[in-house]
Amino acid sequence: MSEQHTLFIADLHLAADRPDITAAFLHFLRAQAIHADALYILGDLFEVWIGDDNPEPLLDTVATALATLSAQVPVYFIHGNRDFVLRQGYASRAGMQLLPQQEVINLYGTPTLIMHGDSLCTLDIAYQKFRKWWNQPWWQWLLLKTPIAYRQRLAAKARRKSAEHKARYASQQQPQIMDVTPDEVPKVMADAGVLKLIHGHTHRPTVHQLEVNGKAAQRYVLGDWYTQSSYLKVSASQWQLYFNAL
Repeated sequence: MSEQHTLFIADLHLAADRPDITAAFLHFLRAQAIHADALYILGDLFEVWIGDDNPEPLLDTVATALATLSAQVPVYFIHGNRDFVLRQGYASRAGMQLLPQQEVINLYGTPTLIMHGDSLCTLDIAYQKFRKWWNQPWWQWLLLKTPIAYRQRLAAKARRKSAEHKARYASQQQPQIMDVTPDEVPKVMADAGVLKLIHGHTHRPTVHQLEVNGKAAQRYVLGDWYTQSSYLKVSASQWQLYFNAL
């Protein structure tokens, strides 16, 4: 019998024009997640989210698969910067339990902080200003009251601006601006009282060693699913990142 374990994923960016990612995700749910104690989705499950009322078939496909899983395995969701207006309506359809932007969970006796990770990128001033704006409840409420066609155009514009934003920093040879700010991590972990952190967002999967209040600590960064299916498997005896080519 395999050891009890919990799975973590992020940054799948599911979209109709990438059926290979959707297929890999559905396989992961059937082959891997079904055997876990719980599945945590740490943001950006979808490439873009324009509202729970979006009639796109992909949403139904994913909701059905997650609901099937959640009948046996708890599924938890933390919003990312692409799906920040995903609401309780869709979460209920998918059997997902919505969590706050930051949450401390007990992983087999180890207190662990989980989050999407974009709040750690404090050097990206332009992005943090935008993030503060779209986190306003009144703005989200107003956005969701607009017609779907308008939201689709707005989402397309946001994706273009995001690509331009990344390209600008890359051309200036300053990609670190869009990464996690190293000094921010121990502060956040110390405030949460943990020595383990799991997040996504940066698309740079690895395990970082650091110190928090003079004690050895680890930061686990989840990978995206553009070219691979990436997940973190945590048990009482092992924390391991996995990568499988699509």
